[in-house]
Amino acid sequence: MSKYASLFSDDNQDSSEGEEQDFVPYQMLLVDDEPNVLNALKRVFRKESYVINTASNADEALKYLSNNTCQLVISDFKMPGMNGAQFLQEAKKLYPQMIRIMLTGQADTDAVMAAIKDGAVYKFILKPWNDDDLRVTVALAFEQYELVKKNNELKKQNLNKAKEISSLVKLNVTNKSQLAIMLNKKGLLTDKQVQEVHKLQQIKKKPIIKSLLDRDWVDESLVRKILQKDMLMDEIDLREAKIDPEVSSLLPAAFCDYHLVMPVAADDHSLTLAMADPLDTGLTDDLRFIIGVEVRSVLASSTSIKDKIHDTYEDAALEEIESFMSNSDPFEGIEVVIDDDDELSLEDLLHSTEEPPAIRLVNAIILEAIRLKSSDIHIHPKTKHIVIRYRMDGVLHDKIHIPLSMHMALVSRIKVMAELDITERRRPQDGRITIKTPMRVVDLRLSTLPTINGEKIVMRLLDRNASLQGLDELGLSVPNLMKIHNLVTRPQGIILSTGPTGSGKTTTLYAMMQHNLTSEKNYVTIEDPVEYFMDSASQVMVKEKIGFDFATALRSILRQDPDVILLGEVRDFETAEVAFHAALTGHLVYSTLHTNSAITTVTRLIDYGLKPHVIAAALQAVVAQRLVRKICSHCKESCTVSQEILHQLGEVFSSSTINYYSGKGCTRCNNTGYSGRAAIYEILIPSFEMLDLISTNASFIELAQQAQKEGMVTLIEDARDKVDQGITSAEEVLRVLGSQVIA
Repeated sequence: MSKYASLFSDDNQDSSEGEEQDFVPYQMLLVDDEPNVLNALKRVFRKESYVINTASNADEALKYLSNNTCQLVISDFKMPGMNGAQFLQEAKKLYPQMIRIMLTGQADTDAVMAAIKDGAVYKFILKPWNDDDLRVTVALAFEQYELVKKNNELKKQNLNKAKEISSLVKLNVTNKSQLAIMLNKKGLLTDKQVQEVHKLQQIKKKPIIKSLLDRDWVDESLVRKILQKDMLMDEIDLREAKIDPEVSSLLPAAFCDYHLVMPVAADDHSLTLAMADPLDTGLTDDLRFIIGVEVRSVLASSTSIKDKIHDTYEDAALEEIESFMSNSDPFEGIEVVIDDDDELSLEDLLHSTEEPPAIRLVNAIILEAIRLKSSDIHIHPKTKHIVIRYRMDGVLHDKIHIPLSMHMALVSRIKVMAELDITERRRPQDGRITIKTPMRVVDLRLSTLPTINGEKIVMRLLDRNASLQGLDELGLSVPNLMKIHNLVTRPQGIILSTGPTGSGKTTTLYAMMQHNLTSEKNYVTIEDPVEYFMDSASQVMVKEKIGFDFATALRSILRQDPDVILLGEVRDFETAEVAFHAALTGHLVYSTLHTNSAITTVTRLIDYGLKPHVIAAALQAVVAQRLVRKICSHCKESCTVSQEILHQLGEVFSSSTINYYSGKGCTRCNNTGYSGRAAIYEILIPSFEMLDLISTNASFIELAQQAQKEGMVTLIEDARDKVDQGITSAEEVLRVLGSQVIA
C-alpha cells in the first residue's frame, strides 16, 4: 500500500465502503446568456462527479437558488439586466457559504473590483479560459468549501465544550467553607442566612463568599479584618504582584473567576493561592490533589482578584482578537509563497489544513494591514500584552492588544513563514515573506529584535501590484519638474535620491527611469527586495545569505551591457566604488542613500572613502526628499497657526502672506484630518563651481553657501510652498522636518 494511503482510506474496508455510499455530489450552477458558453463549460466538467445546473440570466439563477442549494456558482459579468457582479452580491445574501466565481472576457473593472472587495467574488477568471486551470480552480474551491464547513463544525463543538467546561468548573470542587458559620458566631449573619447560603452551595454549587457578596449581607473589608485578626491570615496586595504566565496557566480563567481565586507563585513543592475565602478547605484540598503540590492560602479582596484575572488572562483581549479575526467572507485568506525549490510532501500539505490559532492570527494581522494600506506592521511585546501597531501615512497607530501568552506562538509562526531560526531568540534576524492574497501579491521585509519583554518584530509591506508613478504625479513644483526632466535625458553619471527609510526614494527613481523608457536601451535594477515590477527592465533581487550583495550584483551586471542601472542602495565603500565606476564608464546610474539633506550626501560619500575628484566627475544630481501627510480634501478649512509653531519653523515661515489650512476631521479620513501623502523635495544639481569645491574637498559650510548662492530650494522652502497651496499643514511640516531654530 502507498505510504499516503492512510490519508485517503480507513483500515476498516467496510467503513470506507459505507462512506462511499453516503457520498453526495457537489452542486454547481453556471450562469451565462450565451448557450455556447454554457455548453463549453459543461464539457469542461463532463468527467467530474458534479451535478451541473444552468441559467441564462441572473433572475433565472436567483429563482433557482431560492429553491435549491448550491456549493458553487460560476457567472458571466456582461448579461442583460442584472450584471454578474450584482448577481453574485445577491447570491451571497442567500448563501454566504457558497463559492462565487466570475468568468468574463470584458468587464467594468471598477464594478468587478468593488464586488471582490465586498466579498461577493471568490475568484475572477478571464475568457478565454484554460480548461485544466478552470478544473483545478473549481476543485480547490470545493476543497475550500469543505474546509470552511469543517471549521464551522469545529466552532460549534468548541462552543459546546466551553459550556461543558463551565459546568465542570462548578461540579469539580467540594466546598467546605466555614466562613458563614464563623460570621454567624460573630453575630454578623443570622441562622436563616447561613442556611440559605449553604442551600445555594449544595444546589447551585455557588461558593459561600460569592453568595454573601452578591446579597450584600456583610462588608467584605470587615470579613478580611476578622480573618486577619482571629485566623492570622496573611493578606496580599495583588496590584503589586507580577504573576508568571507559567503559574497562571495552572488554573483556567473561568475557574479562578468562579471561585474568586488567583495563583500567585509556585515552586516544586507548593502553590501560593490568593483567595477571597481562605476558609474554603474543600477547594484547597481538591487543588492539592489535582496539581500535586501543597496549596498555601493568602487573603485578597474579591475586587483585586477579579482585576488580576482580567489583567493576567485578558479575556477582553481575546474577545477583541475574535472580532478582529472574524471575516464576513470565509474565503478571504492569504497564501505564503516560499522562495525555495524544495516541494512539500503530499502528507504535509494535507495535514497543513488543520491550522492552529497562531496561523489564523498572523493571517488576520497581515490582511488587516493590507486592507488599511499600511506601510509597516509592528508587533511590540509589552509587560502584560502584545500591541499590534500599523504605520499609516507615516504615523503609527495602536490597533489591537493580544495576550502575552500568545507571543511565542505568534513569533514562531512568523519566523517559519520567513524561514528564520525559531530557536534563536537572543540575536536579531532579518528575512522576507511573500504573501499572495486573492487581490494582490505583497512582499514583507522582516526584522526581529530581542527586547526585555520578548522579541519585537517589524514588517515592511511592499505591494507588487503597486503601479509606477510618472514624474508629473510626484507633486514636484514647476521649477523642480523642469530640473528633473533635464536630468533624465543625460546619458551617463549618477543621480542619487536621499532621505530616511520610507520617504519615497525608490518611487522617485522609478518615475525618473521610466520617463524616457525606450526599447533601444537595456535597463537593469538591483534591489533588496524588488519594490516595483517593470517588464521593460531586468530586475535582480539581492540575496545576502548566499553572498550575492549589491556590489557583487553590480559587477555582474556591468558585463550584461546595461545602459541604465537602478541600484537599490549605496550601503558601503565597495558598492559606492563600483557604482561611481559604472557612472564614469558610460552608464546612467540611479541609486539611494540615507542622508538628511542634499549637501550632506557629498560628505557621506567622502566618509565612505570615495575620492573627492571621483565624486565630482560622476555626480549629476542629488534629490533629497521627505513625505508629509496631505490635508483631507473633504474637510479642509482655513486656519490660524500658533506663534510657537511658526517660531519653530524658522524665518522661512515668517511671511504674513502664507495661507494656512488644516483638516477638521471627517469619516473619509477617519477623523485625522489627513488623507494620503505628498513629497517635499530639495534638488541639488552641482554647477562647475560646486564641482570644483567638491573636488577640492571643501567643507560642508562652503558647499551649503555655494548651493544657497545658486538658488537651491531647500526642503523647508518647498514645504512652505506646499503649506501655502493647502497641500499640507504647518504642524505636519514641523513633525517631519523638526524645529529649524538653532538654539
